[in-house]
Amino acid sequence: MSETDIKTNLKRIKESLPDSVRLIAVSKTKPVEMLQEAYDAGQRLFGENKALEMRDKHQLLPQDIEWHFIGHLQTNKVKYIVPFVTMIHSIDSLQLLQTVEKEATKHDRIVDCLLQFHIATEETKFGLNLDEANALLQSDEYKAMSHIRICGVMGMATNTDNTDLVHSEFANLHDIFVTLKKNYFAQSDAFCELSMGMSHDYPIAVDHGATLVRVGSSIFGARNYANAL
Repeated sequence: MSETDIKTNLKRIKESLPDSVRLIAVSKTKPVEMLQEAYDAGQRLFGENKALEMRDKHQLLPQDIEWHFIGHLQTNKVKYIVPFVTMIHSIDSLQLLQTVEKEATKHDRIVDCLLQFHIATEETKFGLNLDEANALLQSDEYKAMSHIRICGVMGMATNTDNTDLVHSEFANLHDIFVTLKKNYFAQSDAFCELSMGMSHDYPIAVDHGATLVRVGSSIFGARNYANAL
């Protein structure tokens, strides 16, 4: 895809979003050159789902990029991204959050995190349910943490043409956000992010209050795993 195409795609998508919604360019598997083209077109938020790929790209690209980790994060890979990551969207266990806390402490950073919820019908998707989230947020281990900040929730809808189902899943995630805000984060201005929506369903996510949408193929074209770092 040419630089002109990437610039045009970014402009088209951003113009379709309300001012309250930020666009994360999902650059996983894409070569650094394509990320640089998006950067040159004004994009600053990029999303990756492999820790080592994100680390390597971070080293090669401008340092004012906001890096959002959006994939399933293994605890043994946390150390590679904590020094620079802007936000981790995929916290799906207390153990993972404890690992982020441990690594963030080493670097004297407070790392912004989102709790990932399983809202789709596919069993392959990761994420918490509300009972698990309540247990995490009520735990002594979480309450003792000082180097992580929970800023909201993330989820992925079912990959389907059934828009009614997608609407219901995003509505469910919005309800979860509201519940957690009321019960745990009423005094936290930082708890304000609802990360949902991808290339095929982000307009529906926006209808249900998304503040961050994660768009890849509509910007960069189809994934190309052969080009991944």
